[in-house]
Amino acid sequence: MKRLLVLVAFAMQLLTAAHAQQKTNPDDIKEKMQWFSDAKLGIFIHWGIYSVKGIDESWSFHNKKISYPDYMQQLKGFTANNYNPQAWADLIKESGARYAVMTTKHHDGVALWDSKYSKLDVANSTPAKRDVLTPFYAALRRDSIKCGAYFSLIDWSHNDYPQFLKDSNRYEIKAQPERWQRFLKYYEGQMAEVMTKFNPDLWWFDGDWEHSAEEWEAPKMRQMLTSHNPNTIINGRLQGYGDYETPEQNFPVSRPKYHWWELCMTINNNWGWQPQDNNWKTPFEIITIFVDAVSNGGNLLLDIGPKADGSIPEEEVHMLKELGAWNKRNGEAVFNTIGGIPQGHFYGPTTLSKDSSTLYLFLPAKTSGQVMVKGLSNKIESITVLGNNSQLTHKVVGKISWSPVPGLVFIDVPENVHDKYITVLKVKLDKAVKLYRGQGGFLTND
Repeated sequence: MKRLLVLVAFAMQLLTAAHAQQKTNPDDIKEKMQWFSDAKLGIFIHWGIYSVKGIDESWSFHNKKISYPDYMQQLKGFTANNYNPQAWADLIKESGARYAVMTTKHHDGVALWDSKYSKLDVANSTPAKRDVLTPFYAALRRDSIKCGAYFSLIDWSHNDYPQFLKDSNRYEIKAQPERWQRFLKYYEGQMAEVMTKFNPDLWWFDGDWEHSAEEWEAPKMRQMLTSHNPNTIINGRLQGYGDYETPEQNFPVSRPKYHWWELCMTINNNWGWQPQDNNWKTPFEIITIFVDAVSNGGNLLLDIGPKADGSIPEEEVHMLKELGAWNKRNGEAVFNTIGGIPQGHFYGPTTLSKDSSTLYLFLPAKTSGQVMVKGLSNKIESITVLGNNSQLTHKVVGKISWSPVPGLVFIDVPENVHDKYITVLKVKLDKAVKLYRGQGGFLTND
């Protein structure tokens, strides 16, 4: 019961953080957000010393699954012997992703660059003996992939950070404000290091739930980052001072409130490499989740967890290659599109071209026979299957000559046009999509 109460309390903290009221005006950031809106797919990389034993990243000691000293012993096993940053970047490019987000520092406080503020980094405290971020970001930029930096606001290893274990604190900020000020100087200094060394296109903060925006000095941090790079994008985990929302693992049934959003999700059940976790999602499942997010105007940030030697598990390599092959066949319906038509018009995900004159319909691969579109007032000029350019036929049923209410569009989908995973129909319209949203009969509402 005690564990359940702790989990419930933590879930409420996450919910509060996720729904912090946005302080940024969407109209002020829409230009810099355009590439993010067009990108649709990003790859998340959780890599750190937790990959040595294959345990929960930071949470394993925080939740007392392992002692803190035993957790930190993993520093001795982080070798990066088989780390090939260009191969990583090339695989990410092959997946079709337009951006990648790398863990620069998780809640354990272990930095993946050579930090002047601490020796608790992979360059000074592990056998890797080097900054692993610089070559990776360089490789991403060679492949024209936007660079994202995950940065934990939390640092459970720092003696001046209040929290440590799930049921104990080092101190209360109100009682020892000077300690908190020392920590702020430290965390803001490391953030400035990442900012100047790597100039991220995107900042992916985590851990804001443990303190308020005032305590984090969130407005100041946003100002620092955007002054350095006015085009940098900040995720929604800065107590309301971010640019987009990022629900985690669970797909939102209704679209998030922020204008821009991204679903971050693992390929199995864990963020970092854990050899006992074989609950791999299938390519069909990932692609289905991906197109559902895009249909709702969002992105997918799909995670991989490399091993301590820098190699990527073969299951994750397979997933990214299959995703990339599907994107190569069907990317026209995904990248540089906008969210699709409202639910109820078609039983599945949809997207639209930016001028809204082309409608894309996503079908599970084995869907055959007739599929239906309701309330489409446009004339259809052509219907083709992406990936093989097959031409499909359709008919309109139930159109009454004297009524402005459109009929039902039935499209014939033969078995021989199926994609391996998700079949995409390209419906070319005579003009920007126009939908009937009324109740039928004599009542109309175009």
